Amino acid sequence: MNNVLGIVLGGGAGTRLYPLTKTRAKPAVPLGGKHRLIDIPISNCINSGISKIYVLTQFNSASLNAHISRAYSFSGFQQGFVEVLAAQQTPENLDWFQGTADAVRQYLWRFEDMDVDEYLILSGDHLYRMDYSEFVQHHRNTNADITLSVLPIDHERASSFGLMKIDDSGRIVDFSEKPKGEALKQMQVDTTTLGLSADEAQVKPYIASMGIYLFKREVLIDLLKQQPEQTDFGKEIIPGSARDYNVQAYLFNDYWEDIGTIESFFNANLALVKQPDPMFSFYDEAAPIYTRARYLPPTKHLQCEVTQSMISEGCILKECRIINSVIGIRSRIESGCTIEDSLIMGADYYQSNVERRGTCDSASTPLGIGANSTIRHAIVDKNARIGCNVQILNKDRVQEADREDEGFYIRSGIVTVLRGATIPDDTVI
Repeated sequence: MNNVLGIVLGGGAGTRLYPLTKTRAKPAVPLGGKHRLIDIPISNCINSGISKIYVLTQFNSASLNAHISRAYSFSGFQQGFVEVLAAQQTPENLDWFQGTADAVRQYLWRFEDMDVDEYLILSGDHLYRMDYSEFVQHHRNTNADITLSVLPIDHERASSFGLMKIDDSGRIVDFSEKPKGEALKQMQVDTTTLGLSADEAQVKPYIASMGIYLFKREVLIDLLKQQPEQTDFGKEIIPGSARDYNVQAYLFNDYWEDIGTIESFFNANLALVKQPDPMFSFYDEAAPIYTRARYLPPTKHLQCEVTQSMISEGCILKECRIINSVIGIRSRIESGCTIEDSLIMGADYYQSNVERRGTCDSASTPLGIGANSTIRHAIVDKNARIGCNVQILNKDRVQEADREDEGFYIRSGIVTVLRGATIPDDTVI
């Protein structure tokens, strides 16, 4: 795998994940209490033996830069690296990245200098665990110019994806973007060709792109240089290459989730606490998900009731109830609180006892969740200050609301408290 270069696409402005992307790049959004979205593709690369990794981004990249520089450093005796490449103006190009292909094109001069045989293009906002070495081996065995990792899909979900058709050798011969009706039926394929059993193939007769592409070195360079007007891999570069190049499909028949919206992000986090077997687990010793080592103290529980939840390190929980929730690092939850079906992202730092003051009568609201507050079906972003006796319940079942001046948004019925926001005592949302 030393001859493979990993290129992670950090995505655009992340508008569908707003307000979580208000001050951070989409790949830097916290996940599972202590990780970040970017940790998923980077860890998959490292576990697959790919140690040369670039991350392309252009929006709010400061926190992403800080996380990567602190989390991923290789020994001086190794050739590996994880490095952020942010969009920049040059004398030749004054524009920001115009799409996935354009992002790679603008840094092609750097990638060409790398002594590699293949370029692995990845997305920074998907949740899955994959051994890329098997993907690369399939690419080489089929002598493919381009290989796409594909997901078998059932009829109910198929129209939400870009679909492909393959021939008997697994070569991709047709593409269709979110087809419906008769056009959808025309995209059915025999997925046993890719390794599904006959029963599985009957249930999942469609294949969808996962946004994971492997290019031969010279093929990617030629395509990006010869077609400068094409800016997107999935919509332009790859569909246009199927006729002249050997474009192969590689089946990934496992858990994969696009967490590009508030709803999918929320559901993916809460799915981590499901028992006995969550769809995605951080408890796999053979393929760990790496992140920044913070050397925090153990979490302290003071007469708490915790049910089916994940509690990160460095928290202080006092006489509270936590049900089906994910609690992030350095969270402080005071007595009398109930946290249910929620994601609490925690804090980046501790407040001193002097700053906290410890009572509901203080003039300022400390970091964390104040006493006797109830939070249900919500996301509380980092460094938020929730006062005492606050009720975040969305009792009126509002689906969409922009209340940034009050410190929160509602997306798909999920209340999202802004990073660093203050929700005063006795507030009801």
